[in-house]
Amino acid sequence: MLQLQRTHNEKVHPQWDEQGYPFTRAIWIECAELMDHYGWKWWKHQVADLEQVKLELVDIWHFGLSALMIEYGDDVKNRVAQAISAAEQANNRLEFRDAVETLTARALDGDFSVAAFVNAMRALPMTFEELFTIYVAKNVLNVFRQANGYKDGSYVKQWRGREDNEHLAELAQTLDVGSATYIGDLQRLLSERYFEVTTERRSRT
Repeated sequence: MLQLQRTHNEKVHPQWDEQGYPFTRAIWIECAELMDHYGWKWWKHQVADLEQVKLELVDIWHFGLSALMIEYGDDVKNRVAQAISAAEQANNRLEFRDAVETLTARALDGDFSVAAFVNAMRALPMTFEELFTIYVAKNVLNVFRQANGYKDGSYVKQWRGREDNEHLAELAQTLDVGSATYIGDLQRLLSERYFEVTTERRSRT
């Protein structure tokens, strides 16, 4: 995942790690979006959209890995593995919203806490296998966005009234994540769906 993240970051900017990007700000904003998908409003009925919650956790992991690569440099792989192991051994048990608030508080202090992230995963629950599977799919989408005008603002994020994230989850479920052609197949399905969506938009204008 670290190599995938590094490759994606280099597509955004070849010297991404020297630009001062506010990765921890992105994390606490993603935490707020996650809470909206999970539900926190006591004054109205809400149903948690767990697929979208997991996607938001993956987005947080993207930004978290980026922050950790800058912080730890070449030692990042070992430091992340050690932090995950320590968090699993600590076995802290929190209600999910409390775990997310802890993660948010650390991000507001300018820090990505692997332990707080692991606690949020455990509280949901979400496995590391799920994290990896969804991470790979979301990485495909992020690369797709960059290739289709995300940076210059020409990319269309709403596809037939739904975010591209939702279409990603739908398309990924039709594929075998263990297949050697999984990434290429998902790229192809996204391209086909996006072509349909943009063609429909042009026909209405």
